[in-house]
Amino acid sequence: MQVVHSERHREHAYANEVSMGGAVPAWEVPERAELILAALTADGHVIRPPTEAGLAPIHAVHDPAMVRFLETAWSDWQAGGGATTDPMIPDTFLHAGYRDGMGHAPEPTSPCGRMGYWCFDTATPIVAGTYGAARAAVDVALTAAQFVVAGERATYGLCRPPGHHAARATFGGYCYFNNAAITAEWLGRATGTRIGILDVDFHHGNGTQQIFYGRPDVAYASLHGDPRRIYPYFSGHADERGTGRGEGATFNQPLPAGTGDADYLAALERALDWLVGRTDGPLVVSLGFDTHQHDPICDLAVTTAAYGDHGRLVAGTGRPLVILQEGGYDLASIGENARRWLGGVEGRP
Repeated sequence: MQVVHSERHREHAYANEVSMGGAVPAWEVPERAELILAALTADGHVIRPPTEAGLAPIHAVHDPAMVRFLETAWSDWQAGGGATTDPMIPDTFLHAGYRDGMGHAPEPTSPCGRMGYWCFDTATPIVAGTYGAARAAVDVALTAAQFVVAGERATYGLCRPPGHHAARATFGGYCYFNNAAITAEWLGRATGTRIGILDVDFHHGNGTQQIFYGRPDVAYASLHGDPRRIYPYFSGHADERGTGRGEGATFNQPLPAGTGDADYLAALERALDWLVGRTDGPLVVSLGFDTHQHDPICDLAVTTAAYGDHGRLVAGTGRPLVILQEGGYDLASIGENARRWLGGVEGRP
């Protein structure tokens, strides 16, 4: 299996995030990708660098104005007197109710105001290297997709930062550009087929759902913690099935706390049956290991041993696979979890 990775992910690093009203040690750290990389290298995988894809595939999915903000946010912050080392974190957000009945709000000129205009949470800071790392993650994803179009059965993009929480015109949840959505859009245009997205990150991929919610050409299936108790809280319910021409192209399975190996595998099988019945092209997998029983921001009970079964089941669809890394925050298990999942795809014991 081709594995694509960019060292530029290391440029996106910060010590703390803001959660539940206070500063806590960051979960989305460079060590996540480094541990996966080490495990896959030891397993014999050849690591490929990405090729640059440019902005066009990003603009096909994201509002160009948000892309421009991310490109200049740090330099504008510095020019406006922002701290030279501390990350940018918004202090005000454009909540829908703020402008209720008053029409559209123009984008502020203040860097801090612009941050709250585009970002939706306090856990997604911007530092000097964020934009470069996020652009490289997109390149990783699209390079993995190019290998599949060229005939590979399955490829893995070690994307960092992750992407599935980034919507068309807002970012958050550690995500800046939606790697999976950008890849699905690119694959659909390149192959002329209907693409499926399988999201197995513990947190609902609100951004991916939003981007394709009104479209029939991309089918989105997600297994995740019930949003009534789990971030991002405001999407991922079972009755969210798409709208307009996209009605029926979204399939959410909120999972109860404590879901273990057998029940998770059954839910995964339902998602795959649904996707195969509604698509005819490659599958993009948003792969998160924050479903693991020891993950610090998860309440499921999936074991490391089960991830090989997950990979085998997904590969059993017979569809070409573009597998892209999302979450997973237990550093003790993340490397072995990735090795097992991808080994299952390859049919290893």
